[in-house]
Amino acid sequence: MKKETIKTVIIDDEPLALTVLESLLKRFDNIEIVGKFSSAIGLKEELDQLKPDVIFSDIQMPGMTGLEFIKSQYPMPYAVVFTTAHANFAAEAFEFEALDYLMKPISPERIEKAIKRLEEYIELRESAEEIAQTEEEYVYVKVDGEFQKIFYKDIHYVEAFADYVKIWISPEKRVVTLQTMRNMESGLPSEKFIRVHRSYIASIDKITAIQNSSVIISSSIEIPIGKNYKDSVSQLLQKNKLNS
Repeated sequence: MKKETIKTVIIDDEPLALTVLESLLKRFDNIEIVGKFSSAIGLKEELDQLKPDVIFSDIQMPGMTGLEFIKSQYPMPYAVVFTTAHANFAAEAFEFEALDYLMKPISPERIEKAIKRLEEYIELRESAEEIAQTEEEYVYVKVDGEFQKIFYKDIHYVEAFADYVKIWISPEKRVVTLQTMRNMESGLPSEKFIRVHRSYIASIDKITAIQNSSVIISSSIEIPIGKNYKDSVSQLLQKNKLNS
């Protein structure tokens, strides 16, 4: 079910670019522009009040770049679409779970594709939030146009893959779905799964060993522990470790 209105914020330090982007977005009935800003710093001051579903942001801006802004907000409770004339920031943008990366000048066809992706993202996010509130032993994920049921007990680990995720249901078999790691994490029960890296979520039941910088899944798969996730892995270890 598509969200009735998508609360949207746009940021660009160039007035003409801001006007063009606003004009492109106003073609979509479900897009509600709730804020326009010439700097990321200005948005930061009003972000809590606006509560956007998505931010369309330029990257190269004075004071604070679009990437610096997203890094300061990560993990974000909203989607981010970058709009830029520079292709060389794409890898870093997707590392911080950008939903899309639009190159200027943005065509109507390209913005339409981004909006469709945004609609699907919001649908999946809301579905994940609903599932997180239930006590079911499975999750539904969208695969090739249909929602596929995957039981928690079958998931070995989840791996980020650009703006998709791979859900590994055996060491050799995986399901690929359009989703962010943040949404995936929120849709999985915290007592069964643990985020060990920006790009990996592990099934606690499938962890067979914990090393200094990695965990071993199902006795054969080694995935890294990110520096920002070492404390949570350490807490898991201490909680279940026998004192020697």
